[in-house]
Amino acid sequence: MNIYIASSWRNQHAVEMLTDMLRSLGHTVASFVENNHSNGHGAEKPTNFEEWVETAAADRSFTYDTDGATKSHLVIYVGPSGTDAWAKVGAAWAAGIPISGLWAKGEPAGLMRKMVYWFTDYRELLKTIKPVKKGGV
Repeated sequence: MNIYIASSWRNQHAVEMLTDMLRSLGHTVASFVENNHSNGHGAEKPTNFEEWVETAAADRSFTYDTDGATKSHLVIYVGPSGTDAWAKVGAAWAAGIPISGLWAKGEPAGLMRKMVYWFTDYRELLKTIKPVKKGGV
């Protein structure tokens, strides 16, 4: 199964651990963390974010993230996160992609939380995602 994780850089380590867990089950995971590290800018935003947004690197990141959110079999939201992660959740929902979320203290979600099937424990979320069998999903 192809899975995209929508989250914030503040949750980088959780995203990396969840990515590793899902891959160990045989899934393909699109990681915004890995994508941005491979583009050479890592977790730190360039000095002037407003200038970076208009670059080819930003265009590549935008396409990677929107494709991940709208073309995967599942989107997992890791909260609390900001507006970009929620925009990806909205894009996934509009594309008919199921969304599972990890609810965290401080989550700012309002009515739009209805787009997400929520979990308060990552272990419970992982129980709903079956391992990939050799030769298929």
